[in-house]
Amino acid sequence: MGWTFSHPLYSLTTEDQNKEAQYVWEHENLGGIAENNNPLPRPVIGLLLLTYITAMAITFPLYGQRPTAAIFADYVTLMNSAEVQKVLHDKKLSHEAADEKAMALIEKTLQHFDSPYNFQRQQHHITMNQLRMIAPKIVELQRSGADLEEYTIVGPTVAKANFFNIQPDGTVIAKQPWWDKGYTIAVWWFLVFCAAVIITVKRLPHFTWQPDHSIAH
Repeated sequence: MGWTFSHPLYSLTTEDQNKEAQYVWEHENLGGIAENNNPLPRPVIGLLLLTYITAMAITFPLYGQRPTAAIFADYVTLMNSAEVQKVLHDKKLSHEAADEKAMALIEKTLQHFDSPYNFQRQQHHITMNQLRMIAPKIVELQRSGADLEEYTIVGPTVAKANFFNIQPDGTVIAKQPWWDKGYTIAVWWFLVFCAAVIITVKRLPHFTWQPDHSIAH
């Protein structure tokens, strides 16, 4: 009993273990469940692969995108503008209404300017309260000359990203790479899943053998 790798796509199990599995398959009632030993239809396998590839391709622009401080730098600038401050201090509006109106004004203003962060802004909406919490840190980073793309927004915290990308000149930057690490992990987990399923199936008797269900009854 054991493993055999002489014909891995046919079977990974030795002949004696296959015979033992066949005996169990035919002689145990299994609660009245009668299962044949049929292969998974190839169109189903193709559909599974197509579904996975399509899902990964569609989510590629979205996968693992983290909001950086650079996305909201213009928000901070506009928040401190006279027009927005006038709305925020409008006594005729409630605090919540003033915040909503001010944020709408900021977003409307940003629509008139091209920015490499337009897509990220649509992904990562922000409220005025959240903007108030991160604004001081963003201003501090701007004054220190830091690259805002290397800082990630995590709730009310503006933290240095944990990416470690070595450039051709030897310098290290903490910017998110175009190929996200989380995306890589997802690909590897899918490959591991497929390998595990194949190994499990190939440890069973080959589908050319069909059990006789009348033996256990």
